[in-house]
Amino acid sequence: MKISIPKERREHETRVAASPDTVKKLVGFGFDVTVEKGAGLASNITDDMYKKAGASISKTEKATLENADIVLKIQRPMMKDEGEDELSLLKSGTTVISLMQALVSRDRMEAFAKAGITTFAMELMPRISRAQSMDVLSSQSNLAGYKAVIDGAAEFGQAMPMMMTAAGTVPPAKVLVFGGGVAGLQAIATAKRLGAIVYCFDVRPAVKEQVESLGGRFVVVDEEATKDAETSGGYAKEMSDDYKKKQAEAIAEQLKKTDIAICTALIPGKPAPVLITEEMVKSMKQGSVIVDLAVEAGGNCPLAEYDKVVKKHDVTIMGHANVPGRIPANASALFAKNILNFLVPMVDKEEKTIKFDFDDETVKGTCVTRDGKIVHSAFADLKEDKPKKQAKKASKAKKAKKAKKAKKTDKGEK
Repeated sequence: MKISIPKERREHETRVAASPDTVKKLVGFGFDVTVEKGAGLASNITDDMYKKAGASISKTEKATLENADIVLKIQRPMMKDEGEDELSLLKSGTTVISLMQALVSRDRMEAFAKAGITTFAMELMPRISRAQSMDVLSSQSNLAGYKAVIDGAAEFGQAMPMMMTAAGTVPPAKVLVFGGGVAGLQAIATAKRLGAIVYCFDVRPAVKEQVESLGGRFVVVDEEATKDAETSGGYAKEMSDDYKKKQAEAIAEQLKKTDIAICTALIPGKPAPVLITEEMVKSMKQGSVIVDLAVEAGGNCPLAEYDKVVKKHDVTIMGHANVPGRIPANASALFAKNILNFLVPMVDKEEKTIKFDFDDETVKGTCVTRDGKIVHSAFADLKEDKPKKQAKKASKAKKAKKAKKAKKTDKGEK
């Protein structure tokens, strides 16, 4: 079985989907591992390091992907309209494991299905205990939360901790974190280590204990409204307009006292919620900093610009692209281990192959395309199913209309 790791070609992508450690383990199972020349250089992994781990080095992407059974990538393969046609290099029957951005790229998923490619979207990994070691969103968000605080502190023109000196006292910086997920909690922990006073907003009341255990102060907006604010997968739900109004008022007051705001709030498959409006930015102190980790999904602050650091109303707003990729060595090592942990339970050591169990929660939860079809439950309403749904809806409406008419007739007779 041939496992291939090509070089990432999308803009801003510095990571690689395999490390020397994971390559060594895959080779140990009896697999042929091929890595494209220079694939790991941005992550400080040389071709020689891969060679020592047992991999073969191919000079081109075409040679790397040729006859590949499984392809490991960070980002999904590109298509012709995206600048390069990586999809055409894959044979029908190839399995691709990567971040697919599946929920917001249905047309792309249809193209993979049509090409006969089996795809696993690692961002859809179920939030279950057994899958924690496979959860790429957690491993990458953890690094993003850390890097966001480091970036913000570097841009902020003052010290982070309180300092008592002979010349006077330097007050501690005040950091406000939006979202108490993996990225938010790491941001809180990092900011506390640097000596800042940290506050956190999150709609999920269950997060309060975690925030406080790290030394943060949880800001409560409406305790009653947040009782049902979490999905079964542990993600935040979109809140009511009434809650959003109360939240905006509370945030506006807190931001006036904030030095660094770290935005991490995301809703899977939807645009990021707007939490810091332009009016709020205007009310912030001169020299304050906003780090928007949600900029790739539209941003928690609409003034944030993708892959840019801008200054608006005397506030620096950072919208770096691919923040985990700003720490590529660590991000690649963790991502590669997540994929390895996903594959190991499926390894048939005797036959030296990987047999996916499509009844397994981790496989079923991440498999998007298979046997020429889109199979993930999140895509049940795809357009090929719409005619049936529309016909069913029309039939139901017709029956309801008929029943209403019959009811009126009965009343008339009475």
